[in-house]
Amino acid sequence: MTVNRRAVLAGMASLGFLPLCRFAQAAEQPAFLACRQEADGSNIAAVFDLDGRILFSVPLERRGHDAALTPDRRTAVVFARRPDRFAMVIDVAGRKRRLVFTPPEDRHFYGHGFFSPDGRLLYATENDFDGERGVLGVYDAGADFARIGEIDAGGIGPHQALMMSDGRTIAIANGGLATHPDFPRMKLNLATMEPCLAYVDAETGDLVDRVVLPSAYRQMSIRHLTEAGDGSVWFGGQYEGPKTDEVELVGSHRRGGEARVVSAAPAIYRNMNHYIGAMATSPDGRRVASTSPRGGTMVVFDVESRAVLAERAVPDTCGLTGFGSGFVYSDGRGHLWRDGALVSEDPRVAWDNHIQAFALPV
Repeated sequence: MTVNRRAVLAGMASLGFLPLCRFAQAAEQPAFLACRQEADGSNIAAVFDLDGRILFSVPLERRGHDAALTPDRRTAVVFARRPDRFAMVIDVAGRKRRLVFTPPEDRHFYGHGFFSPDGRLLYATENDFDGERGVLGVYDAGADFARIGEIDAGGIGPHQALMMSDGRTIAIANGGLATHPDFPRMKLNLATMEPCLAYVDAETGDLVDRVVLPSAYRQMSIRHLTEAGDGSVWFGGQYEGPKTDEVELVGSHRRGGEARVVSAAPAIYRNMNHYIGAMATSPDGRRVASTSPRGGTMVVFDVESRAVLAERAVPDTCGLTGFGSGFVYSDGRGHLWRDGALVSEDPRVAWDNHIQAFALPV
């Protein structure tokens, strides 16, 4: 497929960038959106409340990964787990499935995406597997999510990407790993991988910054990221080097500077077992948390001091979001947690990797 960056920019210009949509509902309630596997093996996207009660759910074709919500919270898009190809649009206000769309034949989703501040464009991380490069697919929410083009991600294997608080800069976690759907989940370039953080101007599509990790971390695939309250980007990695290596898996970066890993007692990172599955920022912006399903640990960091504030042992935990005065997180054994307290449990189900917190119109 020919890269149609010019068409993307033309589409953006024609759509314009409107001020952030304001949530005008008189009534709303705290809610969360996550994918999970049911007791019978089927998969759903579930909207649930603070007590873990399912408010409504939508069946998924196969396993989902993460979701994106429009700024007005009325529409959500649930992405398939890589290397799958479906994205389901949910009418959150109507509490029902709206439609399903797919990327072009020579692309697959990586499981993450986000909306533009005006809610008109959806950006999805995708694999141009024949070209061995990453892209952000751009979809027009006002035209049943027709794909209007793509933007180069600035690296291989873009997993999570987000719109930063300035409403214009896109931060992208490029894991650096080349994969191809003909060889499911096989890593094709471990010897040459180059993970990086990339920053793209959403209005021009230009790559405005790109930061490669120091050589000692060349095999740490950057997968997830979150923006802290001070504007720094915190990232979590999955280390592909020798099992015996001890390596820091969390780092942060400010535009114009170097990426810095966050130091901690060796046991903190050892307990993560070389794998971070999600990152999130607390609502006050002062803390960042990571989860490690393979290590069974959830860790909270202070953004200013970079110190570890808490480490919690939670087997198979991964889903994570900032909420209230801290964090809500889930595990693959049917538990939901809030700041160290068990909220609900159902051992028959398995929560998937990510959670989105939002205000549900009622």
